Amino acid sequence: MRMENSLKRNGQLFVCGIDEVGRGSLAGPLVAAAVVLPSGWRKALKDSKLLSFARREVLSEYIIDSSVGYGIGWVDNTEIDALGLTEAVRMAYLRSLEDLKCEFSSIIIDGNYDYLSEYEISQTIVKADQKVSCVAAASIIAKVARDHYMISQSEQYEGYGFNTNVGYGTKKHLESLASKGLTDLHRKSFCKGYL
Repeated sequence: MRMENSLKRNGQLFVCGIDEVGRGSLAGPLVAAAVVLPSGWRKALKDSKLLSFARREVLSEYIIDSSVGYGIGWVDNTEIDALGLTEAVRMAYLRSLEDLKCEFSSIIIDGNYDYLSEYEISQTIVKADQKVSCVAAASIIAKVARDHYMISQSEQYEGYGFNTNVGYGTKKHLESLASKGLTDLHRKSFCKGYL
C-alpha cells in the first residue's frame, strides 16, 4: 500500500493531511478526506467549522484544483452501525488514502488518537485542522462533500431538515425523529435515545 512508502520528490517531503466530518451526526455518512498540498503552499486555511458555507465552497474548489492530490473516503450509516464509530473513522481514513492518486511521505491526523498507528509514517496533532494547512484542506473538502450529499437527500427524506442540519441533532430534526421515526439514512445506534 502507498502508505508504506517514504518518498521524496525533488528533495521535497510530501505530507498528507487527513480529517473527517460527520462523526456526531445522527444521519448520513462519515466522510474523510486526505489532501497533499504542493510544497511552498502559502494560503492560510482554517478548520471547516470556522468558515461560512459560501467560503467553504470556494475554498474546496480551489484546494481541489491546486492540490498535488486528494482522496475522499465514505462510510455509510449502515457500516457505522455495524462497525462502531472508532472502526468507521479508521475505515473512512483508509478509503480516503486509497482514493488519493499521489505519493506522500508522511501523514498528519487531526486529534490525539492515531487511527493508522500501524503505519510508521502516521502521526497525530491536536487541533491540526487549525495549525496544518493540508489537514485544514482535508476538513474543508470532506465537509463540502458531505454537506452536498446530505442536502441532496433532503428531497427524498422530507421534513427532517437535512438541507440545513445535514444530519445533526437539531431541534427540528429531533422532533421529526420523534414524530416520523427513522429513515434509511439514520444511524440506528446513534438514535436509540431519541425515539
